[in-house]
Amino acid sequence: MSTTLSSCSSMMYALRVLRDHGMRPSSLHDVYRATVLAKILYCSPAWSGFTSASDSSRIDAFLKKSKRLGYSNANTLPVATLFATADDALFKHMLANQHHVLQPLLPDQSSHNYNLRNRRHQLQLTQKTTHFNNKLFIIRLLFKNTY
Repeated sequence: MSTTLSSCSSMMYALRVLRDHGMRPSSLHDVYRATVLAKILYCSPAWSGFTSASDSSRIDAFLKKSKRLGYSNANTLPVATLFATADDALFKHMLANQHHVLQPLLPDQSSHNYNLRNRRHQLQLTQKTTHFNNKLFIIRLLFKNTY
């Protein structure tokens, strides 16, 4: 996480140079989304479950600093929301595409005839055995909003 934030800080310097050379704020926001936010969100479904509260707060502080300096829009969401959005998008693509590379990792379709509460998927829920499993992408999304 430290190397990612360090790299993003270097990109912030480049953004400052672009701003000082007269780049319009809307273009600056586009460059910020394409470089800094993309770097933070790259593969986030795989590693966001393993971030600690301190890591999340460091990323949030970085995002707030970006807003304050005018590099990002004022409506940039907190990192937890960004991670959840990326998770949901990937899981939706996995469910919709039978040829998705992660499709074999999903459990089989549920075959029960019970009239249960609707879920966002019809897959069998796996056995949650360790704390480590709770951090894995597929386990997190299978159990998301199941209460």
